[in-house]
Amino acid sequence: MGELYGERRKGLLRHLLRRKGGATVDELAQALGVTRTAIRQHLAALMRDGFVVRGAERASGGRPLTLYVLTNEGRETFPRQYSWFARLLVEAMAQEHGAAGLRTRLGRIAASVVAQLPRRTPAGASQREKVAELSTLMDQLGYDARKVRDVGGAPTIEADNCIFHELAQRNPAVCQFDLALMTGYTGSKVELHECMARGGHVCRFRFLPRV
Repeated sequence: MGELYGERRKGLLRHLLRRKGGATVDELAQALGVTRTAIRQHLAALMRDGFVVRGAERASGGRPLTLYVLTNEGRETFPRQYSWFARLLVEAMAQEHGAAGLRTRLGRIAASVVAQLPRRTPAGASQREKVAELSTLMDQLGYDARKVRDVGGAPTIEADNCIFHELAQRNPAVCQFDLALMTGYTGSKVELHECMARGGHVCRFRFLPRV
């Protein structure tokens, strides 16, 4: 039964993806071949999850009909080949500029990202405060990151989810983006102490004073 409900909801989302202006309960019931009651149940679940919202109303000669539309979160439930496209870009840069040129360009991209990232620590914050703030930010970006016990006396962050894992396995120079971002954010020299793309259990970063 659970699989059936899942397929029905996928079908409902797919129908709304194709109907950019939205669809009514009756239109969805007809498209999926189920009752209006079932559609309302599915809509309630999808609205609760943030995938669907009530949109505009359509005049019907009587009581206006509510249109249901897909949210941005709903659109993101459909597969998109971001990793494939990113791999093409990285490979193209590597072929055109070589490994050193790729690292340079990734460093520049990271510097641009750092300039846009929010900061909560004061201008005179210590290195440890900056590292702690960075670990929180990385966790929010999907790294599943946390500040852990110092390694060799240096503040350390571990991440269980390398968001560039496949890219980094194909081209280790991609790790330069992470290192440049962390260096720019904390003002520290960053050492990649362990790397999942190279067979490690986690990605571990040590933050050393700049010399």
